[in-house]
Amino acid sequence: MINLSKKGENQVDLGFLNSEKNCLYDNNEDDLRPEFLKDFSGQSHIKDNLDIFIKASRDRNEALDHVFLSGPPGLGKTTLASIIALEMNTTIKITSAPAFEKPKDIVGILMTLNDKSVLFIDEIHRLKPAIEEMLYIAMEDYKIDCIVGQGAVARTVRMSIPKFTLIGATTKPGKVASPLYARFGIVFRFDLYNEDELSKIIKRSAFILNVKLNDKAALLLAKSSRGTPRMANKLLRRMRDFAQVGGYDLITEDVVTAGLEMLKIDHEGLDEQDRNILKNLILKFRGGPVGIETLAIAVGETSDSLEDFYEPYLVLRGFIERTNRGRRATDFAYLHLNLNKNNQTIFDISR
Repeated sequence: MINLSKKGENQVDLGFLNSEKNCLYDNNEDDLRPEFLKDFSGQSHIKDNLDIFIKASRDRNEALDHVFLSGPPGLGKTTLASIIALEMNTTIKITSAPAFEKPKDIVGILMTLNDKSVLFIDEIHRLKPAIEEMLYIAMEDYKIDCIVGQGAVARTVRMSIPKFTLIGATTKPGKVASPLYARFGIVFRFDLYNEDELSKIIKRSAFILNVKLNDKAALLLAKSSRGTPRMANKLLRRMRDFAQVGGYDLITEDVVTAGLEMLKIDHEGLDEQDRNILKNLILKFRGGPVGIETLAIAVGETSDSLEDFYEPYLVLRGFIERTNRGRRATDFAYLHLNLNKNNQTIFDISR
């Protein structure tokens, strides 16, 4: 067993007043984010179409049509928005829906946009109805309604704004109001990444971080990354820490195996909370089906975090099935936890 415990003797404000940026977050992920579409790994169906749409818009000297991005967290929606701005040779303002409290907030940011600028709104499903209505006119007619004056002399004036591109991102596309959704001309859904795609991302990140790792280590990390680049890069950074403190110049399969064990991530990429969800589903609810709200309470999570973060991977890997009556554990879940489906007796729950 490899001992990893001892070695031998950038800034973007996400509020609506965010300053203009040329596409990259200046945080601890900044150095790993691709800048151009050609460097963006995976999601080939999105890349191929987007490449055509961007080139066509540039040739016509027009703003790119409004873009709607949906999918689980950690797949690169914000990164792709930044890439779009850079490929369009324009600036981007990055914000999130909860930052807008009143209609004047969205008016304020729309009035600061330049021609062909990109406005990225994360969690767009959380926009308030009054703010959505302001966006309808802005997206379709590139105009906004402003109130001039006060009291009895106040009046509404419709003002023109530059033609811009709104990029809306969400993990819950079903909660986006239909009139807002209909105004997006380009719609993409992100899929979880496969192991080959994640392995390429890990190797690219390792090169940028000046970390040496072999192919088997990269593949093992990819298998444990829940189908998301964010998790892949997070695990790579932790393996770098383990290797450094353990005195290893190369991250090997053995180093990754030992590191994952210390992080309590098993060979299927499940962490403690994943296994806790499956155990509760099987032992408390006899394998289901059970509603998402009830299951969330049992495991100490919100229904949103359970549905957005944990469930997509558990469904993808075949541990949970969604049914009309709720979530149900599969035979694979019983097998993985060493549980007998007939009497549901635990043989080993310490894994």
